[in-house]
Amino acid sequence: MHGQRTVLFIDEIHRWNKAQQDGLLPHVERGDVILIGATTENPYFEIIRPLLSRSRVFRLEPLSDDDLRTVMERALADEERGLGRMPIEITDEAMAHLIRIADGDARTALNALELAALTTPPGDDGTIRIDLEAAQESIQQRAVHYDKGADEHYNTISAFIKSVRGSDPDAALYWLAKMIVAGEDPRFIMRRLLILAGEDIGLADPNGIVVASACAQAFEWTGLPEGLYHLALATLYLATAPKSNSVGAFFEARAEVERGESTVVPVHLRTSPQNPADDHPEYKYPHSFPNHYVEQQYLPDGLEGKRWYEPSDQGYEARIREWLERLRGSQ
Repeated sequence: MHGQRTVLFIDEIHRWNKAQQDGLLPHVERGDVILIGATTENPYFEIIRPLLSRSRVFRLEPLSDDDLRTVMERALADEERGLGRMPIEITDEAMAHLIRIADGDARTALNALELAALTTPPGDDGTIRIDLEAAQESIQQRAVHYDKGADEHYNTISAFIKSVRGSDPDAALYWLAKMIVAGEDPRFIMRRLLILAGEDIGLADPNGIVVASACAQAFEWTGLPEGLYHLALATLYLATAPKSNSVGAFFEARAEVERGESTVVPVHLRTSPQNPADDHPEYKYPHSFPNHYVEQQYLPDGLEGKRWYEPSDQGYEARIREWLERLRGSQ
């Protein structure tokens, strides 16, 4: 291949990857291959590393409203590659509608503009006048920018979860609506809400997981479209609930175990040597003491007094914090 340049387009990338991996292609000198293409897939996942390291990847962001207006105005004026040979007038309202619905996608805007020009009959003077009604007919439904299983899927669910965690119910409903309109699996969304109820709300509102679980079960019974009420109900309840991530203390305790510290159960916490069904004689039974509490060692030797769980001052957990402080201070 040395001495010539080969142009590869995006639909050939997977075959090129396979051929490179199988060693079926000859040695390629630097600069011999020009790879040109556009894709909705993430090239950092879809292209093999050797090829990616020799490529320059450009990420295309949605166009601004001004950019879309410029693109359509050029299309209306270009006689060779656009609609310049047709006598077209478009109202400001129609232009604004196409820009809003296109949502940063020039292809959507141009397709709608062309369809409006071709389907709108000319007036008595031969001029095609595209008004708001014609624009609405040419782009009847907004195509939601979404790619299940790829970047936009993860970006949108991330925005949804962060909105619920951030106690913004309106933003949470917006991202929820986007996912539903785009065809996301409602069970995937519900699963993420169940996780959030434990991770980000926890004991600040113990009913969070109760409501989320009940909504998940109700959704299974009702299905779509009525199940959207339960999905929205879980979203709103969790978004407006007090927040605490203190349940994450479990992972700190697990890390302590994984570090190899002593995990031997203290003698008094073991069962009775004579009868495994009975408590050890040295064990202090909390219900036999005031407030049903007695201070004794529950952690292994060397970890006495270690604390991982720190109750927050949010919601119901504030009561837990106060109760634990009162118990510990009583002895």
